[in-house]
Parts: sequence; C-alpha cells; structure tokens
Amino acid sequence: MADPIFIERNGHRTWLKWHRGRRRASDPVFTGQRIVEGMRLGASIEVDLVVTGDKGFAVLHDMTLDRETTDRGPVAQTADAHIRTLNLRDNDGAPIDEPVMLLDDLCALMATAGVHPEALLQLDYKEDEHVLDARALENFARATATIAGNCIVSSGSAKAVDMLTGVVPGMRAGFDPSDEDVFKAALASGTLQGFVDDAVAASPKSDLIYLDWRIVTTSDDAGFDIVAAFHALGKRVDAWTINRADTEGLANVERLLGLKVDQITSDDPEGIVGMAG
Repeated sequence: MADPIFIERNGHRTWLKWHRGRRRASDPVFTGQRIVEGMRLGASIEVDLVVTGDKGFAVLHDMTLDRETTDRGPVAQTADAHIRTLNLRDNDGAPIDEPVMLLDDLCALMATAGVHPEALLQLDYKEDEHVLDARALENFARATATIAGNCIVSSGSAKAVDMLTGVVPGMRAGFDPSDEDVFKAALASGTLQGFVDDAVAASPKSDLIYLDWRIVTTSDDAGFDIVAAFHALGKRVDAWTINRADTEGLANVERLLGLKVDQITSDDPEGIVGMAG
C-alpha cells in the first residue's frame, strides 16, 4: 500500500491530512514519533495549539488537561515545565509512554529529524486573538522560526492568524470560516457566494480555507460548487474531518474527490487510501 499522503483523481491531487498527527484510526493523538514520520514522508499533518500558563503553546486540542493527558485542570493555568512532565493518553484513555509536547518541543524535534520539503504542518490555534499578548507571540515566533517554511497557521479567528503569521517570516496562513449559523443563514438566503466572499475578505492572505466537509456537500446539494468558488478567488480548500474509513466515510471521500477539494482531513488516512486510493 502507498503511504497515505494523497489521492489523485482525474488529474487532480487531493492531499490527505493526518488529523491530530494520526496515520491510522488506532493511533493516539499528537505523538512525536508519528508526526515526524509523516513530515519525513512529505505528508500534511495537523496539530492543535492551546495557550499555557506561561504563554507557551501546548500541543493539545482541549482547554483542559483531563481527557488527553495524565493530569487535570485548565491548560491556561498550567506552567510549561509541568506540562512537560505529563504523558498522553491513548484512544481508550489509558496513559501511554509518549510525552505531552509544547510547540517548542515539536519544532525542535522536527528540526533535528529533518522533514520532506513538501511536508506541511498545520498549527491549528484553538483560541481567539485576545489570548495572544506580546509574550505569547514572542514564544510562538521563537519556537517556529527554524521550520516556518513547512508550517501553516490556521484558526477560526482571522485576527489571530494575522497576529501569529505576522511575527514569523515565511509562515503560511489558513482560515476556517465554518460557523454553522453563518453558513445556514447564507444557505437559507441563497447567498453562498457571499459566504465565500466574506471568508476571503476576512483573511485575504490565507492560502487554505478549512471547511467542515458538510458545508462542501450541502452547498453542492443546493447547486453551488463552493470549492470552485474558492478556487476562482485563488484559495485552496481543506474539507474536515472524515473520522472513519468505513462505507459511509468512503462515500463522503468519493464525493469530496469529485468536487476537487485540495485536501481532506482524516483520523484514518491509511484506511482511506486502502479503500479509495
């Protein structure tokens, strides 16, 4: 089986993004070993970032430590040094022999291991711009400086994306406008092109637009090709997240491939390639 990096259909290449650093469904999230493996292969990898008590960035999805780590409490009230003493949990909640990483740790690991020139690490910032003070921005810039060319920052806050990319030369930008209420209002009023235009206007420097995959397919059901609309404005589209490589998941993947999305986020890229590749 080919490495789960992309699928080509009818002359169009769609990248498969390893959601939370997972190559396959059984993988625990955010392990350094799997992330480095993917970056060496030239894969697209996503990790989440949450601000710590020291204004560093923990490679975690949740605002609390409870579900993903061997401790409890708010990440925002936890010191960097303490976070580094914690371990991750597997998909069943059992502790594993993999440390919780800060962004500094992950970037240092990548710089030491080396990465493929086409590899792309998505740093998905989970909070808003109000948490980003001067100290946080300084920490972000220091951590990512050596690998910025292989990184893209994303967020649902266009302002946060501007702030983070603004302190790191060469850092690419991505924006997620997948607000359910905003999309449903545009769908109901027949103004889906306006939804596209507003997203691009909010984050004009963004290379990638991240959309809930259901926005893509629901727009198509309504007779509007939202992928083509973003392509017409010079933006690529990532559709997130296909959780399982099962019959339903494969049907959704095939539909997204037909609509020529540029990237599909999945918790099981290997399973998808096995079924669809």
